[in-house]
Amino acid sequence: MPSRRRESTGATPAERRPNLFPMPHPQPSAPPMPGQRAVVAASVAGAAIEVYDFLLFSFFATYIGPAFFPAADARTSLLLTLAVFGAGFVTRPIGAFVIGRYADRNGRRPALVLTMLLVTAGTLGLALTPTYASIGMAAPVLMLVWRLLQGFALGGEIGPSSAFLLEIAPPGRRALYSSWAYAGQGLAVLLAGLCSMAVVLALPEAAVREWGWRIPFFVGMLLFPIALHLRRKMPETAAPRPAGRAPRLRQHKLLLTVAFFFIAGATISNYVSQYMTTYAIATLGLSAKVSFATTLVVGVATFLPALAGGWLADRFGRKPAVVLPRVLLALVAVPAFSMLVAYPSAPALFAVAALIAALGAMSGGAAFTLIMELLPGPLRSQGLALAYAAGVAVFGGSAQFIVTWLIGVTGVQTAPAWYVALTSLLAAAGAALLPESRYRVEQDPAD
Repeated sequence: MPSRRRESTGATPAERRPNLFPMPHPQPSAPPMPGQRAVVAASVAGAAIEVYDFLLFSFFATYIGPAFFPAADARTSLLLTLAVFGAGFVTRPIGAFVIGRYADRNGRRPALVLTMLLVTAGTLGLALTPTYASIGMAAPVLMLVWRLLQGFALGGEIGPSSAFLLEIAPPGRRALYSSWAYAGQGLAVLLAGLCSMAVVLALPEAAVREWGWRIPFFVGMLLFPIALHLRRKMPETAAPRPAGRAPRLRQHKLLLTVAFFFIAGATISNYVSQYMTTYAIATLGLSAKVSFATTLVVGVATFLPALAGGWLADRFGRKPAVVLPRVLLALVAVPAFSMLVAYPSAPALFAVAALIAALGAMSGGAAFTLIMELLPGPLRSQGLALAYAAGVAVFGGSAQFIVTWLIGVTGVQTAPAWYVALTSLLAAAGAALLPESRYRVEQDPAD
């Protein structure tokens, strides 16, 4: 009896404590494969082109508004345009569920090819749809349909592409490889900025308003065959499947809820940094050339810090790399915007946009790894996709609309900064609640 009692109570207090975030069995990284750099490039290139197509609508909002959403005043027209931009986020959770589930069951590669086909169809529709003056109410309705299709495709993109990068990563470099998914968004912003800048510099203002804004959409169409070819050549990374009963998402409800609130807070800074193009023209009164040049700054300031965040997460742990940049962003957002409003100039705009984008990207580059490592392989794509798409749909899709509305209602030009600061604190709190996942990976003998 005494020995039996010792057996039943021999667990340590830590072992007896209930685990709020059930950890999956350690999943080994995939063995090195030939041409690994080319494989990463294929995944990132496709994702970058999809995000590029999605972002163009926001970059040219001040031109698209009068053509498709004529209103009594320019601000109302802009709000209607941004509302349709936000509508593209409504279908993201649906795409995340459908395509993420498909990727976990049938493989990452076919899911990534599917998202590429869908987003291209939406982009072609946006490029070819006639204006309100030509076909009346059918014009804004069609624009809404194309945005919904793009949102569905992009909602299903982030889970499979991030899971793919995680699963091909060599030991000790999971976060760095996964951060390429976020860095690819920086490449998309950079590409969209270069193309938009070229159009604005090459054409007179009237031509850009009439038809020039469509050119970058057609450029995206030209890149589509290359990206599709690269994706069809990608190797498959089989999702690890347990021998017994397959895990279910409901077993990880708390994890996904916390991840949702983290992503919801984090996505605000991402979309506010991209909103700086519209903010510069509509609020600060700066030129379109300066405005589009800002996208180049945001692209670079997203790409490099995202990779730095992944590297830091591999070296020091996932949580420090996720939480600390968010706290710092919450502290500096309002002073930075106050300086910009007081001294509206190109250098000040570039500095503030770069600061917001860099801190957001550094945190985001490590966040995908943290969430995916807490999920079992058969749920990795769908779980990340749902948490990300839901957070972006609720907060990201409405971010540009809300800050534009807040500026109009309150007259406070620093309203975007307060929104960024508050939601960055929300993101930091959400990430702080998650357990550290780096140690589980490091203790895995197969990793």
